[in-house]
Amino acid sequence: MNATRVMFRLEMAEALRSRWFVFTAAVYLVIFALFVWLGLRESSVLGFTGVSRVVLNVSNAVVLTVPLVALVATSQTVVRARQSGFFELMLSQPVRREQWFAGVVLSRLVVVAGPLVALLLAALAFGAAAGARDVALVPVVLRCILVTVSLAWAFTGIGFWISATARAPERATVLALLAWVLAIAIHDFALIGVLLRVRLAPSAVFVLAAVNPVEAARIAILGAVDPDLSVLGPVGFWLANRLGPNLTLAVGAGWPALLGTFALFRAERRLASSDLVG
Repeated sequence: MNATRVMFRLEMAEALRSRWFVFTAAVYLVIFALFVWLGLRESSVLGFTGVSRVVLNVSNAVVLTVPLVALVATSQTVVRARQSGFFELMLSQPVRREQWFAGVVLSRLVVVAGPLVALLLAALAFGAAAGARDVALVPVVLRCILVTVSLAWAFTGIGFWISATARAPERATVLALLAWVLAIAIHDFALIGVLLRVRLAPSAVFVLAAVNPVEAARIAILGAVDPDLSVLGPVGFWLANRLGPNLTLAVGAGWPALLGTFALFRAERRLASSDLVG
């Protein structure tokens, strides 16, 4: 644990020195600023006004941003450490591979999710200071924190898996971009194409959509806006009556967390069995 703590502090110092932490915080802050003008107006959507509307709009935007930030922050870590000679230096120290890996994973998760959690908590504090009228704010913020951190964990794991298996930084970059495009666009286009040709049951549509962790997270966040999920049509009706808001949230947060854990396990196994010098 002491070695893991040291590696975590070393990686966090590197993230601060390279301005990665500042970059991710700036990205989320810009997204917040873009939606504040819309969210703090007097109009309402499905009964949500004020700060809770800002949080909902921001969360739907960061569902697309968090995977990209996580992949960019992690996909180069292992492959660059191998090529730069960092592993040769690390192996000469009393540090095991799994200790370094645990430290770097925790540091990247803090860099990716930390600024977002801080902004959401700041929105919660601002809403509490502004008044108690926005009764939906607390559950919305807590749901959004849970879902977005789970999504960050998922794509942090995917990024490390890509980095551990890629033989060159350029290949890791291409694979990371392909993973992001697949999760954001290609999966949706493929699912729409299937639905245009084949009539599927609502349960099958939900399973095909929720396989994508981004879609699972989006559905979980949407449940904070509309617990009946009426905007999803027959699929939303099936979700509201068969799963309910709590199980929908469990799927939206649990599946990305499970996927990220599996990806990190595969990355750690790959790191343990591969040659670190080369």
